[in-house]
Amino acid sequence: MNEGPAAGPTAPRRVVLVTGLSGAGRASILHVLEDLGYEAVDNAPLPMIEELVTRGERPAAVGVDTRSRGFDPATLLHTLGRLKLNPALRPELVFAWADDSVLIRRYTETRRRHPMAPRGRVMDGIIAETKLLAPLRDAADLLLDTSDLAPPALRGRIESRYGGGEADLQGLTVSLISFGYPRGLPRDADLIFDARFLRNPHYDPMLRPGTGLDPAVAAYVAADASFEPFLEKVTDLLTLLLPRFVEEGKKYLGVAVGCTGGRHRSVYVVESLAARLAQQGPEGGPPWRVTVTHRELTRLARQAPEKTGAAGTAGDATHFTGPSEPEQARRPEGNS
Repeated sequence: MNEGPAAGPTAPRRVVLVTGLSGAGRASILHVLEDLGYEAVDNAPLPMIEELVTRGERPAAVGVDTRSRGFDPATLLHTLGRLKLNPALRPELVFAWADDSVLIRRYTETRRRHPMAPRGRVMDGIIAETKLLAPLRDAADLLLDTSDLAPPALRGRIESRYGGGEADLQGLTVSLISFGYPRGLPRDADLIFDARFLRNPHYDPMLRPGTGLDPAVAAYVAADASFEPFLEKVTDLLTLLLPRFVEEGKKYLGVAVGCTGGRHRSVYVVESLAARLAQQGPEGGPPWRVTVTHRELTRLARQAPEKTGAAGTAGDATHFTGPSEPEQARRPEGNS
């Protein structure tokens, strides 16, 4: 049985209030926290939250949204302020959000009605909820954009910040993201590398339909004379930076690699970086915990799974490397 994050005898008990836009992943975040050993309660009435978390003995996670009884952003912020005055507690507010187009797609896929527009358009509910929750978003300790965040990557973000045991000892999760420049830069990237100088498999008719996960495409990219020096120098830079980020207390680092389409070169570079980082780690510690997300492959899998090819499935588009890969990371789960 998971007893939750380890804590010393005088360590404040963690309390996580989880809120955000409907369909942005609030329930998924609560599930991860529950797996980590938190006592999770969803949609608790606002007047009961303070009593609920102060009487408990385990770390607590409370989900709150517009469906909660007595919901009011000002009341929730007042409750959060009172909890922060309690020296025995360490409360935080997590706010999940996503782009309007992503929320609309998620509602279309699930055929659910928006709680703030039960008889109207989903977009009307999103607009009203965004306006209502603006004060909570501004006050959040952790703001999570789940627009392009696959479930395993979302789990990694939560585990790296709120997990216990090995996650706390290691202290840092490295998220490697491949992307295509035409669709914009990943929002949560701290470091960005451009792989467009490598020769492009797109111009080979035999390789164009594949992805950087295919051996033939990988061999083509790796054969570029600049590939190995580039990979070595990026690895050396990360080897220098990662321990310093740990010293600063950083829990999450987003490293993005982009190319023109986000399907060939950047995918293979990210896979190669993940393999190298999974064999390294802080001095005297386990290998770095690494998550891999191929943003454009994930998009393709969502739009037309039958056209992505054997290598470009959603299961391949996001994965973990490094120690203690959670079983849940291999199971498909929604962000709703």
